Amino acid sequence: MNTQEFKRKLTAVFSADVAGYSRLMGEDEVTTVKTLEAYKQVMFSLIRQHRGRVIDSPGDNLLAEFASVVDAVQCGVAVQKELQARNADLPENRKMQFRIGINLGDVIEEGDRIYGDGVNIAARLESLADPGGICVSKTAFDHIEAKLPLGYHFLGEQTVKNIAKPVGAYKVLMEPRVTGDQRKTQTKAVRVWQRRSVFSGAVAVLIVIIGTALWNFYWRAPKFEPASKEKMAFTLPDKPSIAVLPFVNMSGDPQQEYFSDGITEDLITDLSKVSGLFVIARNSTFVYKGKPVKIRQVAEDLGVRYVLEGSVRRAGDEVRINAQLIDATTGHHLWADRYDGSMKDVFSLQDKINQKITAALVVKLTPGEKLLVTQKGTNDPAAYEALMEGREYYLRFTNEGFTKAEACFKRAIELDSKYSQAKAALALLYWEAGTAGKPWAVKMGFGQTRLRARQYLVEAMKEPNSVAYILASIMDRNLRLWDAALSEGEKALALDPNNALSNSNLGYTLILYGRPKEGMEYVKSAMRLDPLNPARYLRFIAIGHFCMGEWQEAVTHTENALKLNPEDWTLSILLPIVYANLGRDEDAKAAAQSCRRAAPPDPALTAQTQMYVWNFRDRGVADSFIKGLKKTGLLDPGPEYIYVSEEDQITGDNLKALLFPSTITSFMPNGSVWSVETSKDGTEILHARELIGGMDKGRAWVEGDKYCQQFEWSTHGLPDCQTVFKNPKGTLEGKNQYVNFSDLQLSTFSRVK
Repeated sequence: MNTQEFKRKLTAVFSADVAGYSRLMGEDEVTTVKTLEAYKQVMFSLIRQHRGRVIDSPGDNLLAEFASVVDAVQCGVAVQKELQARNADLPENRKMQFRIGINLGDVIEEGDRIYGDGVNIAARLESLADPGGICVSKTAFDHIEAKLPLGYHFLGEQTVKNIAKPVGAYKVLMEPRVTGDQRKTQTKAVRVWQRRSVFSGAVAVLIVIIGTALWNFYWRAPKFEPASKEKMAFTLPDKPSIAVLPFVNMSGDPQQEYFSDGITEDLITDLSKVSGLFVIARNSTFVYKGKPVKIRQVAEDLGVRYVLEGSVRRAGDEVRINAQLIDATTGHHLWADRYDGSMKDVFSLQDKINQKITAALVVKLTPGEKLLVTQKGTNDPAAYEALMEGREYYLRFTNEGFTKAEACFKRAIELDSKYSQAKAALALLYWEAGTAGKPWAVKMGFGQTRLRARQYLVEAMKEPNSVAYILASIMDRNLRLWDAALSEGEKALALDPNNALSNSNLGYTLILYGRPKEGMEYVKSAMRLDPLNPARYLRFIAIGHFCMGEWQEAVTHTENALKLNPEDWTLSILLPIVYANLGRDEDAKAAAQSCRRAAPPDPALTAQTQMYVWNFRDRGVADSFIKGLKKTGLLDPGPEYIYVSEEDQITGDNLKALLFPSTITSFMPNGSVWSVETSKDGTEILHARELIGGMDKGRAWVEGDKYCQQFEWSTHGLPDCQTVFKNPKGTLEGKNQYVNFSDLQLSTFSRVK
């Protein structure tokens, strides 16, 4: 073989395996695998922190490499100390101890893999190490002897399998510097020093101080490979920019993952409230969860200068949070610290970290921001933990996840009946369950999920957070309460200026409101805050260009968004329409056929149903959309589209005059006809064939500018508040003199009596 064909390099090889792995697996496979995976995540994180690279981790083995042998040994010591602390919480027969071997040697590099004697020697040294210990080669020892405050014991020249010459080996003692037989004379030497003069004692103290400084220098502030501004995917913002990586769960229990994730999310949320910072969204930073990535890569991928990383360990009621803030462009550690406390102190621990970050970045908080950052919504740690656990389940976006999230959010509210954040989370869960076709996950039908969402939103709006304002904005768009929707979107952004969802919601509201150019700028800001999830924002930009009549730009952004997320049925409807407006009839026909094939079981592509969802305020845009649906053949038979404006809305006393008393005949989206008798005092009787016994009893009232109804069966005992508009083209016979918009649907009615 011609060795010139391969690339060679000198590298520090780090090899580890589990001592007694076969015994552990034989006694309890499931627990062993869970512990192994948790410990590997710890090792991945520590290897990344020490600028190493994981090459492979099959079974109980792990192979990594470091550019510096100092970094490799520092990492090995950090790993063993962390795992020792974790093992302290486990029964003796379940403790999992790794053996680590480190060698500095020549290797062959092929792609992402390394081969050769340099790797083999590290593996042999690993077998010489004690469980929970580290063994290094003489070549490695020669480079670290004078650089790290550790002890070493020479094991002699070791003959190891498949290596031609004996290998010099040293055991790392992981204690103040003692090498070889020096440990035997250490006590005696200390006693001699105790008889020396005061001057000699002062010198000794000085040596200890210098040694401690060296320890902190090497362990607290290791050098980092800096990120290159030229290689960054995005231009650095004009204010301090930060990405908070998912904190590693050090608890030894995978079931506690929600807690470490929750701590991370809340740090992101709190920092997002500071207008002087630029904070990357959770959706983008959690892409790196469980991956051994370098700080430099994170900074370059996301276009940020600072990266915060850390870990969370929880044992019963006790919590430990480790965190460090790194300037990725220089590699300097701006700040690193450890915070210990009980669950009742968890809010205080988070506040301390936030304060350290803003101080390190020299960011001044306004009085309002200081208050917002410290507001947690509850003083009950158990309620807070239930909310964190519920969020973790919700973000899985599965039926099972929704079911468990509902139980968690309800438990949080039971523990603290005034916990507005939990009420907002439950409202959002119910809304998404209906919108995403998962109502049965919460044991409800579509209508009940929407009404429950409104019920909990009303409660959450008593002390609103940004989530409550965002959901209120979305729901009020459906009611055609445009000014309210816009105001709520602005308030959400004011509370969380760095929140990608706050930016995108306000942007989309402006687009639908008739200010698409302005709205797209907010959407672009959201995409910059969440750069690794562009599909959701490209869809809004595509709709913005459609509203402006910029058909080619609309096509380009729609196509790009669908490439990233082919299951976005909303854009599958838009694509044939913009093709048709460009005169690309064959493409429009093909896209319409694809849309039909991808449609859900009940696509409801009637004009009225679609214009309830595509709630354009601008008449010209709405007309263009309907025209495109007809041209592409996507429009199903059904009632014609009805356009109403703010001037058509019936409000306050006029609503009372219209409906109390009255008899109305209503035409529903599914084609059924309902009749409602309303007395002057608000008593109502609803008649419809679909109802059990053909009728339902309830009551009605006017609340502000909304007409509210509450029936025993039809609305599940919950209020259903609607806006009412006069239909300029409506007739008595057509049962469409008036149009009402609710959280469920658009329907029409005529006043018979």
